[in-house]
Amino acid sequence: MQLHTPLEVPAMREPARVPWFPLALIVSLFFLWGVANNLNDVLVAQFKKAFTLSDFQAGLVQSAFYLGYFLVAIPAGVFMRRYGYKAAVVFGLLLYGAGALLFWPAAATATYATFLMGLFVIAAGLAFLETSANPYVTLLGPRESAASRLNLAQAFNPLGSITGVLIGQHFIFTGVERSPAELAAMDVMARTAYMKSEAAAVQMPYLVIGLGVIAWAVIIAVTRFPRTASTDDGGEVVERGVLGRLLRDGRFMSAVAAQFFYVGAQVAVFSYMIRYAQATMPGTADKAAANFITAGLLCFMAGRFAGAALMKYLRPARVLSTFALVNIALATTAAFVPGSVGIYALVASSFFMSIMYPTIFALGVEGRGDTERKFGASLLVMSIVGGAVVTAAMGATSDRFGIAHAMLVPMLCFVAIFLFAWRRSRGHTEAIA
Repeated sequence: MQLHTPLEVPAMREPARVPWFPLALIVSLFFLWGVANNLNDVLVAQFKKAFTLSDFQAGLVQSAFYLGYFLVAIPAGVFMRRYGYKAAVVFGLLLYGAGALLFWPAAATATYATFLMGLFVIAAGLAFLETSANPYVTLLGPRESAASRLNLAQAFNPLGSITGVLIGQHFIFTGVERSPAELAAMDVMARTAYMKSEAAAVQMPYLVIGLGVIAWAVIIAVTRFPRTASTDDGGEVVERGVLGRLLRDGRFMSAVAAQFFYVGAQVAVFSYMIRYAQATMPGTADKAAANFITAGLLCFMAGRFAGAALMKYLRPARVLSTFALVNIALATTAAFVPGSVGIYALVASSFFMSIMYPTIFALGVEGRGDTERKFGASLLVMSIVGGAVVTAAMGATSDRFGIAHAMLVPMLCFVAIFLFAWRRSRGHTEAIA
């Protein structure tokens, strides 16, 4: 998931040519936050096993993570405006590394709350990275090639996501699984040793990630970057009342709501995909179940290209409503036809989720002036908190009715997205008429 810069930035100076080494360092950030985002999908399953959590409790992994994004996105933008892009990137990497290093004492003490704190700190760091890296890439080179540079950078994000799942699959999942009956049959010492060993499985991968990210921060700190920003003398005076107008604008707030439901649906589906596979196809090992996430991410990448091609011929709102309708059917299938059919329906849903975030974002700020666009972007970014809320709701539903029926939660999210897109599509048609 990528955030877009919500705040205005100072006036820029454009380098005459592309500074390739600094650009490569910034592009690498897109890969790094992809790793962190999708490692969480593995952690949900691993912590459920290590701490014998309910589905709701395991889903707190995503709640802590996306609350970090939600609370820090705006302060990160303010920091970037005050101190510049490079400082925001370095600070974000240091937070990312510090959060990853917190996993070592969390595993040593087998304390779930400390793991959640580490995830919150990682997300805070990623908020700094995402609010600074997107615009920074466009400024590191000539203006006419800015779009191609940003597209290149964004291509590394899904590669990082797949890498994160592979790291979790091969270096965190131990392959040792105990059923509730087996755990109950163990004596206290054996059961405690098993749970501590599962918690400790995350130590080394996150130690390596943390040290690597901090080393990357040092490399960026000592690298000479072209000067792209003039000194901020306090910024422009923002027009009063813009935020109030947006909050009273039903058309805009429907986009904020749609984005909330989309992020929630995407995070919930990926978070519980391993759990769904193991619960509905008994005997599926966690490492084998992780392959479904990898397949889903590949479908997600393919959907981005296919959606972009379709939008050359069809209005974005029409494509969005069609994709949402397909996902309503796929999530309903997963809910009522559990097993191999259901898991493949969830994998396929990734293809149709792929275009939703950028399309809703674009429809939300469409036709607005510069000031409203900036404030609107800020509110749309904050709607990412849906990842925290919907995932928790899905976990609670699973605990009550089972993981298969819990897929009705993202299905309802897709219904909300369909209604948003359908109304936008109708509104566009009426405007033409």
